[in-house]
Amino acid sequence: MKKISRREFLKYLGSVLTLETIFMKSEGWSKEEKKEFYGLLVDITKCIGCRRCERACAEANGLPIPDISEEKNKEVFKTLRDTSTTQYTVINKYETEKGVVYVSRRCMHCNQPGCVAACLVKAMRKRETGQVTWDLNCIGCRLCMISCPFGIPKFEYEKAIPKIQKCDLCFDRFNKGLIPACVEACPTGALTFGKRRELIEEAKRRIKSDPDKYIPYIYGEYEVGGTCVLYLSSVPFEQIGFNTQLGYEPYPKYTTGFLYAVPFIFILWPLAMLGFRKAVEGGKKHREEEKKE
Repeated sequence: MKKISRREFLKYLGSVLTLETIFMKSEGWSKEEKKEFYGLLVDITKCIGCRRCERACAEANGLPIPDISEEKNKEVFKTLRDTSTTQYTVINKYETEKGVVYVSRRCMHCNQPGCVAACLVKAMRKRETGQVTWDLNCIGCRLCMISCPFGIPKFEYEKAIPKIQKCDLCFDRFNKGLIPACVEACPTGALTFGKRRELIEEAKRRIKSDPDKYIPYIYGEYEVGGTCVLYLSSVPFEQIGFNTQLGYEPYPKYTTGFLYAVPFIFILWPLAMLGFRKAVEGGKKHREEEKKE
């Protein structure tokens, strides 16, 4: 029998754990429907920049409600925004060769997420229905942040007991048989929720039926191994802020390589972050007790 090295064994173990995370069971829709990933098709050509998706997202997740008045929108669109701990989805305005284009941005819900593979305690989970979610057992190591090719997970640095915040495709609503709040609120049909396979078929149908309207490419079909959030556009994606140099390799391939190359992360970093978190919690409790006295 061929002997395997410790490094090879760790890589094998990492692959097994990644697969286990990807296929973890979730609550919700029928077993038959759970056999496929669900996702979101974003047709940029239909977006009018109304930001109702932003407001619906905030309302569904208990976040600060943004002002989406016409006057406020003029101010908001002067700068390019990123998602944040208080805004899981944002819309930006781009001046392109075909005029003004509005683009919504949120978690891409990768088929094989780098954030999930990097998470040491499985706080980041890839649900078998496609959504990438976050759980409270997080130790605050933030490896998910540096492992995400799209820079999506955000950390609440300002809070004593911080969380990682990002879009989870309204997983709680999904478990109740509802579509994501942003999709429900969109007045133009720019957002379509459904099975990933069917969304790709629909995207290809639109491209074929109206080749002058769309560029012949679906962003997210192959990027980093494929994502559950897919995009159609009338202009090249590099013109509207998309990274077109990510390649097609799933990011866990790079993430696990990084982790195994730096073994101390498995022991020292989690312990350090856990200790820091406990210290912060203890300090907060002490301050509260002093106030009572």
